[in-house]
Amino acid sequence: MSSHDPLDIRGQEQAREEAQQRNKLAEKTEAEDIKWQMANKRGRRIVYRLLERAGIWQSSFNTNAMQMAFNEGRRNEGLALLAKLMAYCPELYAVMLKEQDKNG
Repeated sequence: MSSHDPLDIRGQEQAREEAQQRNKLAEKTEAEDIKWQMANKRGRRIVYRLLERAGIWQSSFNTNAMQMAFNEGRRNEGLALLAKLMAYCPELYAVMLKEQDKNG
C-alpha cells in the first residue's frame, strides 16, 4: 500500500492519467458490450424487458413517498440504460421498438 505524498506532483499526474485510461477502457468495453447485446434479437428483447420493468415509459408518481422514491430509483436506472443505447447504438434501439410493436 502506497502513501499519498502531496508534494509528488509527477506521481499525482501519472496516477490521474492511469485512472483516465482505465475509465476510457471501461467505457469502451461497456459500449462494445451494449452494441453486442443489441445486435441480437434475443438481446434486444432482454433490453426491452429491462426498460419496461424500469418503468421508463410511465410516471413514477405514487402517493406513498417511499414507493415513489423506489419507483424513481428504478426508473433512473432504466433511463441511464436508455441514454447508453442512444449514445452507442440508436439505430438498434429503433429496431428493438419496431420488433416490439410487431410482437405487441
